[in-house]
Amino acid sequence: MTAPVRFPRFFVTSPAPCPYLPGRSERKVFTELKGPHADSLNDALGRIGFRRSQTVAYRPSCLDCNACISVRVVAEEFQPSSTQKRLLKRNGDLVATVCRPWSTSEQFDLLQSYLAVRHPEGGMTSMDEVDFADMVEHTPVTSYVIEYREPSEDGVTPGRLVGACLTDRQCDGLSMIYSFYDPHHEGRQGLGTYIILDHIRRATEMGLTYVYLGYWVEGAPRMQYKVRFRPMEKLGRAGWERISAAEHDRLIAAAVANPRSRDEVNEGARKDGVPSITQ
Repeated sequence: MTAPVRFPRFFVTSPAPCPYLPGRSERKVFTELKGPHADSLNDALGRIGFRRSQTVAYRPSCLDCNACISVRVVAEEFQPSSTQKRLLKRNGDLVATVCRPWSTSEQFDLLQSYLAVRHPEGGMTSMDEVDFADMVEHTPVTSYVIEYREPSEDGVTPGRLVGACLTDRQCDGLSMIYSFYDPHHEGRQGLGTYIILDHIRRATEMGLTYVYLGYWVEGAPRMQYKVRFRPMEKLGRAGWERISAAEHDRLIAAAVANPRSRDEVNEGARKDGVPSITQ
C-alpha cells in the first residue's frame, strides 16, 4: 500500500516590527518542508504565495495588514524595455554557471560586500560563513546557485564573481530566493536587474511560465524595482490576476519618480529570515 500523504502542520510567528511599513507589525505562518514530497509541497505552497527559507515555507499572516503581495513575471510574454535591452547588451559578456547549492567563501565575501552597501541595517549583516552555508545548502527541494562571472582572462582561471542568485525550480517557474551582486563595480551598473532578466530568459528556455519575485509592497521604496518587469501577475483573494497595462504604467511611473537607488533589486533581509517557531 502507498503511505498516505500527511497534511503539513502550520505554525505562526510572534508579532515583530514590520521592516517595510513604519509603525506596523508583521506575522508569518509557516510549515516545514521535508521528506520525499518536499518539492511538490513547495510547488503547491508557492502557488498560494509562500516563499522558502532553508527548510521552511512561509507567508505573511498579519492581523491588520495585507500589504505584502506575491508577484510573478509572465516570462513567456515578457518583452524588455529599452533600458532593459541596454542592460542586457552591457552585461551580455557575463558567464553564468548553474552550480549545485553549495556555498563558497567567494560567494560569502560578495554577499558581505553587497549587504554593507545595500542593507547596512538589515539583520543579514550579522551572518557569518556558517549562517550563509545554512541559507544555501539547507534545501529539501530542487535548488541551485547561479553564479555570474566576468570572462576569464586566461581562458582557464574563472573570471571575477560579480553576482549570484539562490534559485528554486518549481513546476511552473523559477523562484528567486535571494540574489546579490557587486555594488562597487562601476562598469557593471544594473547587475541586479540583469540577474532577473537572465532568470526570465532561463525560464522561457526551460518551458516554464513564471519567474517568482517574492513579495511586493506598494509604496515601500526597496520593493519598487519589481514592477519594472511586465507583464506581471499578483496574488489576490480570488487567485492570481494580471496587472492591467494602465495600473502597471502608474506603478512604473511612481517607481521612477521615487527611486531608492539605481540598482536595488533585493528584498529586505527580514522576509528571507527563518521564522522563530510559535505554535
